[in-house]
Amino acid sequence: MSRGEVSYSKVRAMTRVATAETEDYLLSIALHGTAHHVERLVQHFRRAQEAEELSREARQHAGRSLHYHFDDDGSLIVKARLPAEAGALLIKALEAGVDAISAPDVSAETSCTDECGDAPPSYPARRADALAVLAESFLKHGAQTLSGGERHQIVVHVDAETLRDSTAGRCEIEHGPSLPAETVRRLGCDCSVVILVENAEGEPLSVGRKTRSIPPALGRALRSRDQGCRFPGCTHTRYVDAHHVRHWAHGGETKPSNLVSLCHFHHRLVHEGGIHIEVVDKNSFRFVRPDGRSFDSTAPGPARPFDWGDLAEQHRDDGIRITQSTAVTRWRWERMDYSLATEVLLAKTHRARADVPAETSH
Repeated sequence: MSRGEVSYSKVRAMTRVATAETEDYLLSIALHGTAHHVERLVQHFRRAQEAEELSREARQHAGRSLHYHFDDDGSLIVKARLPAEAGALLIKALEAGVDAISAPDVSAETSCTDECGDAPPSYPARRADALAVLAESFLKHGAQTLSGGERHQIVVHVDAETLRDSTAGRCEIEHGPSLPAETVRRLGCDCSVVILVENAEGEPLSVGRKTRSIPPALGRALRSRDQGCRFPGCTHTRYVDAHHVRHWAHGGETKPSNLVSLCHFHHRLVHEGGIHIEVVDKNSFRFVRPDGRSFDSTAPGPARPFDWGDLAEQHRDDGIRITQSTAVTRWRWERMDYSLATEVLLAKTHRARADVPAETSH
């Protein structure tokens, strides 16, 4: 059977991940297996590749966890590991809770000593009380999202040059760790912005007004158009961000044709994961991965008609010949070892990277 006679459904799944070093192996799987085998192997291979490409911020996200247990006296012990962004949100919420719980006003004449047990609560104790208030507020009001400009109630200090060009400079959470410039651009897609002009000594010369990067009316129009995350295959309709296709720090306009709704996960994938978005038309976007693979997303609505003549013409251009024997598989009911197949694909990819001269590798 020639390469052009491989089932078209198999070829479509294969060409999305096939490279010069993996094509022959994937073709062998397609010839001796089924479309389901190819699809499952591609899924495993994608997950393995994405795991290897995790950045520091992505590793934080992947390593997030929260554990709790009860101590001998009945107290709840909580241990959490949060990404920097989520941690800053939690700290802000705790600070707001502490401010909402007024400290007892105990004068020197009426206060007791620590021995009588009436000493004012310490700040850590008040933070613990604030955590209980957060739990009560959530159980009372449920999961409510903040509006665009209020979504990230954390303060990030970033130099204009760093935000625009990723040059060396300040880029950090207020009273917290530094952040990658691309992460700050993600936070800045849909937030409130205050421009502060400083002199060479760092003294403020002027402070601008707080502005919303996405006006409320535009946000409502965007939600009506997109009806959730526009990343191909994503079904999330809540907790979505408005993403600037061309960031406003790079001169992009805040208008519907330059905005697209993304859930938190895919918004992070676009910025930190290096996925590029292209505007196809006013309601369609193309998502291009770093390896060149692309996926189109159109606004919800009537499906576009499919022209089977175009498909046949594309087959001819690609040298694909569909015959009555194309779908006949050589599979003999053997069990597919996806772990082994994934290891083979990764080994071929690593070997190809190792063979690239140092001066041309990236």
